[in-house]
Amino acid sequence: MSRGIVVTGTDTDIGKTVFAAALAAAIQGAYWKPVQAGLDEGGDRARIAALAGLPEDRILPEAYRLRTPCSPHRAAEIDDVTIDPARLALPSCDRPLVIEGAGGVLVPLTRELVYADVFARWRLPVVLVARTALGTINHSLLSIEALRARAVPILGIAFVGEANEDSEATIAAIGGVRRLGRLPILDPLARESLADAFAANFQLADFAA
Repeated sequence: MSRGIVVTGTDTDIGKTVFAAALAAAIQGAYWKPVQAGLDEGGDRARIAALAGLPEDRILPEAYRLRTPCSPHRAAEIDDVTIDPARLALPSCDRPLVIEGAGGVLVPLTRELVYADVFARWRLPVVLVARTALGTINHSLLSIEALRARAVPILGIAFVGEANEDSEATIAAIGGVRRLGRLPILDPLARESLADAFAANFQLADFAA
């Protein structure tokens, strides 16, 4: 298994955190979100703990915890915090580490630095999470191009939502990326149902180095 996998998305609120929780649980890994913007209900740490069932010591502390729920660069400015790229260095971890970005690949961390720039420094494989709804082809292909422009290794694309065979196949073909699987919308969303859905729709071997 790779020493780490980055989970990023084509947009915000597309199921990236749910997928990250499922992946962390499936590979018996740890979880890290470098920058948390918006701390309502404990932020994504609380969701990961509930959905992945990870103990506290496998949910690594964020480098930055920002109060305002908006783009990290603006949240930092509002909170009077300066995000130092040096603090975004990969933490040491004795398990495979699932690292979750915020929003899409070009979300800014500062006025000069976007997430994809940090991914390029880490040199870890990236899973791009995309919705299956209208607009996903454009958003996904633009995200793939942004990652490739920075020589970020793309492990594959994972979809979230109702099946859309043509859109999913089109993105994989034009983008030249591996189609890892699709996580359906779960109702209710709970630890057990998420684990079952991940096991039914993804192959663990696809996430190995």
